[in-house]
Amino acid sequence: MKTVTGLEEMEGASWDLALVVFEVWLSVVFGLIVLPAMFGVSLGFTDLYIKVLVKILEWATLRIQRGQKKQDTLPAHLPNGIIEKDDGSMEEEIGELRRSHPKSLVGGDFTLCDAFYFCKKGIESIVEDEVTQRFTSEELASWNLLTRTNNNFQYISVRVTIIWGLGVFIRYCVLLPLRVTLAAIGLSWLVIGTTLVGLMPHSNVKNWISDLIHITCYRICARGLSARIRYHNKENRPKKGGICVANHTSPIDIVILANDGCYAMVGQIHGGLMGVIQRSMVRSCPHVWFERSEMKDRHAVAKRLRDHIADKTKLPILIFPEGTCINNTSVMMFKKGSFDIGGTIYPVAIKYDPQFGDAFWNSGKYNMVSYLLRMMSSWAIVCNVWYLPPMSLQDGEDAVHFANRVKSAIARQGGLVDLSWDGGLKREKVKKSYKEEQQKMYSSMIAGQD
Repeated sequence: MKTVTGLEEMEGASWDLALVVFEVWLSVVFGLIVLPAMFGVSLGFTDLYIKVLVKILEWATLRIQRGQKKQDTLPAHLPNGIIEKDDGSMEEEIGELRRSHPKSLVGGDFTLCDAFYFCKKGIESIVEDEVTQRFTSEELASWNLLTRTNNNFQYISVRVTIIWGLGVFIRYCVLLPLRVTLAAIGLSWLVIGTTLVGLMPHSNVKNWISDLIHITCYRICARGLSARIRYHNKENRPKKGGICVANHTSPIDIVILANDGCYAMVGQIHGGLMGVIQRSMVRSCPHVWFERSEMKDRHAVAKRLRDHIADKTKLPILIFPEGTCINNTSVMMFKKGSFDIGGTIYPVAIKYDPQFGDAFWNSGKYNMVSYLLRMMSSWAIVCNVWYLPPMSLQDGEDAVHFANRVKSAIARQGGLVDLSWDGGLKREKVKKSYKEEQQKMYSSMIAGQD
């Protein structure tokens, strides 16, 4: 009897201790993170954490470099990674091959050595082309103490191993539970808050409360990623009735941008948890959600977007014209649909620092849950956001050239490679028109222009 009573007392004491720990945990989370985030105030913990982390990573890099044997390595930076490719045009490169058999390239005859140009291009593409490498994680110059990025850094000293083990404990036993808690709080706040606001009659007060709820939620979620974001040129922030276009690296691009202002989202209606969030959001704010059948009707999509930007009281639309995630090194072809509906375009460039965590979402390798767990178990999310001056369609300019002009401006500002390839190649084969374009170019060289 005494034994049973003693076990009950121990069990009761354990539950009391667990309750105290849980109360302390929530008090710390709400008092030091959630409340400051709601008011847009930083207590400096993230900045201090990033500074300490930078020192540790610098020390680890020196230790690894000191332990590595001297060996010949590839150049630190090549334009396209493994192999260095010529940047010349088809005409220049074939002309170089024809030096020993000089013939005019304009209206000239076919020469057998021309075939070597196409063989060379084919082999280069097999080894490493400039498109598919944009759909894999960015290579790091030095190891950031994450096992997932330790592919090219084999030497690890005892001290570095100890630091790595301590980092695993901190990331998975401290940061991950904290970040999951913050994400749950932020999403719950979004769903409950927007649902309640949706019951209010349409008014300026409703819009103000809706904006406050949205931006508060995104700020809490940003703290849940230990995000350190630097916004540049805030005077160029997107205004109501406009269209914000940005390069796309990750689903958290939305959190990064909405942490500094509210946007109307555009996308397809989903089921499950995402569908619950979408339905609650649209009750309080005019987001533009499409059914799957509507997404295939370009005219219906364009009409709804035009109707939205025609109302200068509505939030700016946030669009990622690439249509897929690219690995933080490049900007690929912008779909023209976002640029032929009128309105003012507000370009935004986003660049992540891969030293603290890989923000790129490889959707072919990881589902959304796995990706978010990787983000929450990384060191931090550090990025820069540049607001570029607004741009409009010029006289005589079509939507394709306008999209390319905006894309080039974003690439220059973000230090990204400007590629003309379609991001849809991530899931599709090369379009026949691309092959025909190369064939026509070569035929015009050997047969002349008709």
